[in-house]
Amino acid sequence: MIYEFPPHTAPIRQGDIFQALPRIELSLAELSILTERSETEAVSWEAVRGSVEPIVAIVGVRAVWAIVITQDCDTIRVPDISLCEIKPFGDVVRMAPPATPKRWAELLRTQAMQNLKWFYLPPDPTIGFMDRMAVDFLSTLRVSRGDLENARHLRRGRLNTVADEHFRERLAEFFRRYPYNEWYAFNKQEFEAYRTGHPQEQELIVPYDYQQ
Repeated sequence: MIYEFPPHTAPIRQGDIFQALPRIELSLAELSILTERSETEAVSWEAVRGSVEPIVAIVGVRAVWAIVITQDCDTIRVPDISLCEIKPFGDVVRMAPPATPKRWAELLRTQAMQNLKWFYLPPDPTIGFMDRMAVDFLSTLRVSRGDLENARHLRRGRLNTVADEHFRERLAEFFRRYPYNEWYAFNKQEFEAYRTGHPQEQELIVPYDYQQ
């Protein structure tokens, strides 16, 4: 498919796909820390953030698929490498799956142009994807470069040249996108028609003074 498989000794590059990297999950409202008596205590981050001494905390960790988003020129020198989590397609693109190959092709074609929040990864048993997957640009994690280099045995493959060029552009589009209210140029009648057509978002669609 769209993947290639470098040797384990190959340098880390953007588009490298890793399996079973640790994703840390914690709560700032209730953080479990170890006291000087080696006992656990639940506190808020606000209560301990001013501590001069290092804080030892117990956090949740889960293993995730992830793809390197740090640029190639940085992966050889920066202290930390950034990645985005890879999830099942249905967890990222919350819509009913198409029933036919034709509809799948149309969905993937149109969504690739309209939705900048994810990048499609087709199934391929050779890399470990038994189902359709997607890179979730909203879910990021970082790993120290040294640790990731030592964990290259967890690299299952990388995007080939065609896919990598597309991935790089989609990633850039996502992080440089300009947020705006797409209804700002509508007149009153156009605004009302727009809001009526988006019933699940009506509370977020607020008119400007000239649209009231």
